[in-house]
Amino acid sequence: MQTKQAAPQTIDAYVADFPSEIQEILEKIRATIKKAAPEAEEAISYGMPTFNWKGHYLVYFAAHKKHVSLYPAPMGVPDFEKELALYAAGKGTLQFPYDKPIPYNVITKVVKYWVKANTGKAAAGTKTK
Repeated sequence: MQTKQAAPQTIDAYVADFPSEIQEILEKIRATIKKAAPEAEEAISYGMPTFNWKGHYLVYFAAHKKHVSLYPAPMGVPDFEKELALYAAGKGTLQFPYDKPIPYNVITKVVKYWVKANTGKAAAGTKTK
């Protein structure tokens, strides 16, 4: 009988569960997010690596069999329309296939967008998950 593996408690533990080539991608995504939002704090939420900023979540990312996903995507925002159309995979989800170059510049733009969007929430003292 198989036992269910415990959910990772840190991003390091999450990344360690994947093959080395996927670990490299996950670590580069992690570094990209950190660079775009240096004040963001790392966490695990819903079993996925998460970055929170001033009490608000910014982004989650998760590795899958054929792609890595980034949540949430700023869908419907005119500045991102063309760029995100290449990676949109559902409501608020971007998928970056492993067999294509990961668009780290897009990840940077998305994170910076969410920092800016959450700046008003932080100033107002409202909280999200």
